[in-house]
Amino acid sequence: MHSLSKMFVTLTTAALLTGCGTTSSQYRPIVDGDIDSHYEVDLIACSSLSEERGFINDDVKSEALLGAAIGAVAGAVDDGSDGAVGGAIVGGVLGGGGRAWETREEREQIVIECMKQRGHRVVG
Repeated sequence: MHSLSKMFVTLTTAALLTGCGTTSSQYRPIVDGDIDSHYEVDLIACSSLSEERGFINDDVKSEALLGAAIGAVAGAVDDGSDGAVGGAIVGGVLGGGGRAWETREEREQIVIECMKQRGHRVVG
């Protein structure tokens, strides 16, 4: 694999892991009106609930495998077996990482819905 491909894979992986580090547990929804005394307790409970939707879920695994397969084919066409390996790595990281980002958004939505169910007027 070429050194440029290795550097791209390393940087992409680091960026995706950094993005996943900011999870719904740090998300603070905007509420209309005053924040009452139950807000913080409810936020902790809702954030904990949202973490049940793990980042390494079946959807992420499927997207990573699909990305790896597409990347391997594209890489093989471009640069033979070395290209196939590099393409599989990049495709897997991008496919799985993109779906993990969607999981992060799903977690935020879980927090919003949970807070609404607990009586908070969440607007975003």
